[in-house]
Amino acid sequence: MKWWQLSLLGIGCTIGTGYFLGSGIGIKLTGPSMVFSFLIAALGTYIVFHFLAKMTTADPQEGSFCYYAGKAFGRWARFGSAWNYWSTKILIMGSQLTALSILTKFWFPDIPLWIFAAIYAVLSIGVVLLGTKGFDKVENVLAVIKTAAILMFILLSIIALMGWIRGGSDDRPGFPNSYGEVFPGGFPAFWSSLLYAFYAYGGVETIGLMSMQLKNKKDAPKSGKVMLLGLTVIYMISIGLVVFMVSYKLLSEKESPFVTALSSYPLTFFPHVFNGAIIMAGFSTMSASLFAVVNLLVTMAKDGDAPNIFTKKLEKFKKLPLPSLVLAAVGLSASIITALLLPGKIYEYITTAAGILQMYNWTFIIISAYKILKIKTWDVILGGAGILLLLGAVTGTIMEKSIRPGFFVSLILAALVAGVTLIMVRIWNKMQTNAIENS
Repeated sequence: MKWWQLSLLGIGCTIGTGYFLGSGIGIKLTGPSMVFSFLIAALGTYIVFHFLAKMTTADPQEGSFCYYAGKAFGRWARFGSAWNYWSTKILIMGSQLTALSILTKFWFPDIPLWIFAAIYAVLSIGVVLLGTKGFDKVENVLAVIKTAAILMFILLSIIALMGWIRGGSDDRPGFPNSYGEVFPGGFPAFWSSLLYAFYAYGGVETIGLMSMQLKNKKDAPKSGKVMLLGLTVIYMISIGLVVFMVSYKLLSEKESPFVTALSSYPLTFFPHVFNGAIIMAGFSTMSASLFAVVNLLVTMAKDGDAPNIFTKKLEKFKKLPLPSLVLAAVGLSASIITALLLPGKIYEYITTAAGILQMYNWTFIIISAYKILKIKTWDVILGGAGILLLLGAVTGTIMEKSIRPGFFVSLILAALVAGVTLIMVRIWNKMQTNAIENS
């Protein structure tokens, strides 16, 4: 794989419903200042990638940041980091499934969410069954489609603002002229919105995991920088157009803010075309997450951090890691059941919890780099700033009552992973003691 292909794949794994739909939650919380949230999140994401790229260049490894955590702090860190990431991706898949189901109800409002969730889950498993080459091809096509959808929104919005399309609302917010208009909910609301901006960049760690497929491993930093720069420019322009064209008060988690922004114009085709593009984007991200957890579990099993059964592959079916896929399917099934039982605010809760667990992983990447690399003073300052930004994104969720449950869900899952890790440490110590005594 060439560096630009990895950049494209990284964009494909990153742009999903967390941006197309989840960004609406953030905009509804903080209004026009969401543009600054995305800029801050871009900075924090770059810092995380900066350290991950340095570790990858110095020591390319299949386990990426999980391996580096173990190298820095021992087996317990590798084990905990890997299972935390696995849990994060399962939650992200649940978030994507719920979002895809909500978006599909745009055309079929009377069909329950769980039916759509089940259909998309089966289709996603089908993509993974295509194998690595088939998966790459599907993801590259979907990456082009979702990027084209954003560019279509930007182009149509500019044309509409220039008056070339008749219609539009008379009470369009326009450019904010005061602090109150930029930060209508004050600093607490802005603080709460940070997580959703960070969540839209979720996927930077995928560059680390997939960098082993590069022809030249040293091109990994270039791939990540191009990906981040492209994402930041596209994100900020499109979010800026949304808050310029429609009041943040009119946004809903049940409809993409981009569709809402152009809803007052006679573009009858746009909601359908864009909704379809968003569904493809979400499906792409969900399939990428499933592909990641399936292959990660195989690596974990090889390292002894998961049962040995997960190393087994079906040689006759493109070396498919069937046991790993089955466990991921169980996680998907749990998401479907959750969508069935809690269809109300579940998307916000799952998205929030997934975003927070992602911040935990990213923080550990920076801390691991401190331990492994020969850090200069500038990198110490940069890493400290990154940790503060990630901490801000996590703690901001406590400030807003509507998304606070997601914070507690993340704590429960993190505590569960920590508890299992402690149990495994005792088992490993006991096995080591017995080995020494027997020798």
